[in-house]
Amino acid sequence: MNPTADFKVADLCDEHADNIAVAEPLFRDFGGAARFRGAITTVRGVGDNSPVKAMLATEGSGGVLVVDGGGLLNFSLLGDKLGLQAVKNHWAGLVIYGCVRDTGMLATLDVGVKALAAYPVKTEKKDPGQINVAVRFAGVDFIPGHYLYADPDGIIVSAKKLD
Repeated sequence: MNPTADFKVADLCDEHADNIAVAEPLFRDFGGAARFRGAITTVRGVGDNSPVKAMLATEGSGGVLVVDGGGLLNFSLLGDKLGLQAVKNHWAGLVIYGCVRDTGMLATLDVGVKALAAYPVKTEKKDPGQINVAVRFAGVDFIPGHYLYADPDGIIVSAKKLD
């Protein structure tokens, strides 16, 4: 059971229009949790999911991992093994500006996953990437420590907790 399922992004948009950023509607849902929210942790890993793996191995404390994969569609930054790691370490969700794989398994896990697409090819291990740096995609700045709210209607970000 996902304890973060008691909000609606559309309602938060209505109530906090002046204090949020709304992500462009680029993302598809792949995880088993339709709604998720939490403090943002970021990684940048273009072509390499090593920083994703490193962060998901840590305690997520109900946070959201935002992954800047450069929007590339020729490799996958998350699969079943890392999805299981996210659940084990209490991550509420992931937003991936890139692709995922093992989508059948991801759909059964109690974690939110939004990504651009599915693609079956794994990454190469060439670049350790960056952790907890501000990243920008989908028209939004994702800043570590800010709050992300996501559901089937979209993704919003706020500098402060909204609920």
